[in-house]
Amino acid sequence: MGGLSAERDVSLRTGAAVSKALRSLGYDVVDIDVGKDLAARLVTEKVDVAWIALHGRYGEDGSVQGLLESLFIPYTGSGVLASALGMEKVYAKQIFTNHGIPTPPYKVFSEAGAAKAAVDSLPFPFPVVVKPSREGSSVGVHVCKTKEAYLAAVEDASKYAGFLLVEQFIKGREVQGAVLDDEALGVIEVVVAREFYDAEAKYKAGSGTKYLFPAPLPADQYARVNEVCLAVHKALGCKGASRSDVIATESGDVYVLEINTLPGMTETSLLPKIASGRGIDFPTLCERILLSASLKA
Repeated sequence: MGGLSAERDVSLRTGAAVSKALRSLGYDVVDIDVGKDLAARLVTEKVDVAWIALHGRYGEDGSVQGLLESLFIPYTGSGVLASALGMEKVYAKQIFTNHGIPTPPYKVFSEAGAAKAAVDSLPFPFPVVVKPSREGSSVGVHVCKTKEAYLAAVEDASKYAGFLLVEQFIKGREVQGAVLDDEALGVIEVVVAREFYDAEAKYKAGSGTKYLFPAPLPADQYARVNEVCLAVHKALGCKGASRSDVIATESGDVYVLEINTLPGMTETSLLPKIASGRGIDFPTLCERILLSASLKA
């Protein structure tokens, strides 16, 4: 839990919730706030299984998974390759496209100067979405309606890891689909009081965000969201639990934005909400994820 990424605070909340749930079921749990001494801590604590409650870089990107493989410690979630692909939005989108999974049109830039120079030649109209390709929890994500907003967003997003990813903005309902042990669990709709489901809408108390489960979509569109979320999970080779961000349009189309290979497990997180709607309480969800732990590389 914790770790070194921009999502450290969310990870600490996830870790605390999971730790409490597993202890309530009688498991012997040690909480490890991940730092540069992680390998030594794992050995000192004689860890049998690692429940990964990290988010973002150094935890969700295959780094910790590779370390655990090297130490022969089974761990929860996806393996090294699937984790790395899921964290890098550009490569993930390439896999979506290769598997026929719909995703918004996009353009990739290696640095801010090139992205700014392309402001008048983007292959799609404003509004656009600017985001860093290797961050989560909406860190560095901007919806831009004007050239001025775009240039400022590029400057901000370039502070974070990865490429600069510019996507066509798709107008629609923000929904999330969860997968657990290769089964689509269901779809939840996120209704925000802000422009989009940003970090404040996700984690700040009193943000006005509402969650509707099951998402009140037409039956065929609901089924389609489940279908594409499971397809994404399998296309990347994910294991355990995953959650995908999807836009559902009024015309019935669905577009996958990205996949989260280590979904949040806080009091406002969506995977627990979806699982609860399916009759899986939080401790049971944590235990199911624990029991799926293995070496995967």
